[in-house]
Amino acid sequence: MIALIQRVTHASVEVDEKLVGEIQKGLLVLLAVEPQDNKQKAARLAERVAGYRIFEDEKGKMNLNVSQIGGDILVVSQFTLAADTSKGMRPSFTGAAAPSFSDDLYQYFCLQLREKGFAVPTGVFGADMKVRLLNDGPVTFQLTI
Repeated sequence: MIALIQRVTHASVEVDEKLVGEIQKGLLVLLAVEPQDNKQKAARLAERVAGYRIFEDEKGKMNLNVSQIGGDILVVSQFTLAADTSKGMRPSFTGAAAPSFSDDLYQYFCLQLREKGFAVPTGVFGADMKVRLLNDGPVTFQLTI
C-alpha cells in the first residue's frame, strides 16, 4: 500500500460538482492498493498515518501527530500512485490492484482510522474526483507498507 500524506489547512473532494468529503486542519491521504496488499498491511499503514509526527510543536519542530493537534483525515483513493513510470512516456498501471480488491482494502483502511477516533470523510472509490487542498508547508510524505 502507498499513502501520500499531505499536511493541509483544509482539503475537500467533489464528485459530479457535489462535495462528498471535507476537512479543515489535518491530513489529506491519497491511497493506492497494490496486488500483494492485505488487511494486516492496511491496518499497519493506518497506524502509521495516524501516528506520523509531521505537525509542529511549540518549538516549531515536526513532533506532533494529527490526533495531537485535533486534526482530521480525508482519504481519497488514487490508483495512479501504484503506476510504473520507469520506462517510456506513458505510465503503466499493472502495479495497481484490481478495483474490487482495492475498494475492500481502501474501506478497511478507512475503518481502521475510524476505530482510532477519526471521522474520516472520503472520496468515492473509482469516481472522477476533484480534490482541493491547501498544503501547509508544503509538507508531503510517501508512506509505504
